[in-house]
Amino acid sequence: MTTALAEIVCAHSPDSDDAYMFYALATRKIRSQVVQFRHVLGDIQTLNQKARAGEYELTAISYHAYPFVADKYKLMASGSSVGDGYGPMVIACRPMEPGDLKGKRIAIPGKLTTAYLTLRLMQPDFEAVEVAFDHIPDAVRENRADAGLVIHEAQLTYSKGGFHNVIDLGRWWKNTYQLPLPLGANALRRDLSPELASECCRLMRESIQYALDHRDESLVYAMQFARDMEPALAEKFVGMYVNHHTVDCGEVVPQAAQKLLDLGHEAGLIPERVLVEFVR
Repeated sequence: MTTALAEIVCAHSPDSDDAYMFYALATRKIRSQVVQFRHVLGDIQTLNQKARAGEYELTAISYHAYPFVADKYKLMASGSSVGDGYGPMVIACRPMEPGDLKGKRIAIPGKLTTAYLTLRLMQPDFEAVEVAFDHIPDAVRENRADAGLVIHEAQLTYSKGGFHNVIDLGRWWKNTYQLPLPLGANALRRDLSPELASECCRLMRESIQYALDHRDESLVYAMQFARDMEPALAEKFVGMYVNHHTVDCGEVVPQAAQKLLDLGHEAGLIPERVLVEFVR
């Protein structure tokens, strides 16, 4: 007699880096006798909002969103997207200095994204214009915003559109605090049993390690989700955000995340100070 597997809804972005890290799970290269994942795709701002309602058992979230969902979720030690000296960037149609952003209209991908929090820490004085992340370059080109805060692949493709890099926030963060910038994480709902939580963590860690160990086949799968990118560029993007920090957050990622969220609280962007809590 076989025991029914517990179904865990696993929500993440339809992006090449997420596809890469979930490849082994999505294609059942890695299986479990305890749980089975049902994958749901959504952009990160939508997933942040749904996490506030505790909708999914396992979900990708922005680190900025964690203080707003910490009553419902713990962070997973595996699955973090971390920019070590690189990250979201502000682009514009003409050359600008970072100081020129003061008072400007800047298109952002959502107010719960880590990119937005980091930009507010770097430059507190600007008018945020919320735009779907993949339409931000268009908003800048059409003068609906003076500059745009780009995440995902646009960090590598912006120059093809004739845009100028005003500032790389991951580089600014590294130069200022000597820490990597934790951008996104996977989170597990607190009401899962310890057995299910532990198994989810194992599967996540092994899926990421599988992708790193079987790079070519995992990249072929991830290319389905690479918007307007040549294979070489997609490989570079995946390599930027799926790395040793993603397999296990270690000590430096929690340290960096705590610093980021504490600064956000001190700046009045996060209502309460929250201690980051990881589950393995």
